[in-house]
Amino acid sequence: MREFSRTDRVAQQIQKEIAVILQREIKDPRLGMVTVSAVEVSRDLSYAKIFITVFNTQDEDAAKQSAKVLNEATGYIRSLLGKRIRARIMPELKFVVDNSLMEGMRISNLVDSIIREDKAKHVDDEVDSVDDAEHIDETDSEEGTNTDGKAQ
Repeated sequence: MREFSRTDRVAQQIQKEIAVILQREIKDPRLGMVTVSAVEVSRDLSYAKIFITVFNTQDEDAAKQSAKVLNEATGYIRSLLGKRIRARIMPELKFVVDNSLMEGMRISNLVDSIIREDKAKHVDDEVDSVDDAEHIDETDSEEGTNTDGKAQ
């Protein structure tokens, strides 16, 4: 039995080739730093959905603009892809913004901030308990007890 299906192998090859094409061939100034994060190919190999991640931007509109630019250039990208990959059918390409990386970073930042807040609360609790313990020690010494708890 094969390890991967044909669609998986084609998707992997398309991902590799489109990454190279975006890096070397596409010279559009409207594009940010774009990487191909995944490719899904239909079973009949006629459609390919290419998930892209746009780095160096926190703005969702800029990422959508990059996807729009790439979708406008699908004919050119598809022709370059056809020259690089030997296949009977070259799938229609559709570029989609992949927000999973940005969402993962957002969740990670939320978790980090909650951990910091929790540690700050624990430090405040420890300071309060130390103050209470010092207050108890002071009252004991005023009553005339030794450090070992015996009366003087």
